[in-house]
Amino acid sequence: MKFDRELLKGTTETFILAVVAAQPSHGYQLVKQLKLKSEGIFQLGEGTLYPILYKLETKGWIKGKWDECAGMRRRRVYRITPAGRRQLTARSEQWDELVRGMALLLGGSINA
Repeated sequence: MKFDRELLKGTTETFILAVVAAQPSHGYQLVKQLKLKSEGIFQLGEGTLYPILYKLETKGWIKGKWDECAGMRRRRVYRITPAGRRQLTARSEQWDELVRGMALLLGGSINA
């Protein structure tokens, strides 16, 4: 399903924080993990991903470090910071409340 951009505004940062919290990742790996963990529901292109990574790093929520392995391309691996974990916890709590409220309004169940 293609989502309305307005509906997704503000959630992509949370998606990325959740993936990086589970496992430090480089950009391509992040995109793959996001798609895999969401069962294909959420997909980001590089044009969307890298500006968000830069923004999260500027806020101090993730930290990127260049990883150089012999025979492989250099890549930037991102890890969540303590401030990023706090932000993810706060956003997760807000998201739970939002989902509960929407379920109540729409007459559905919050247990999918």
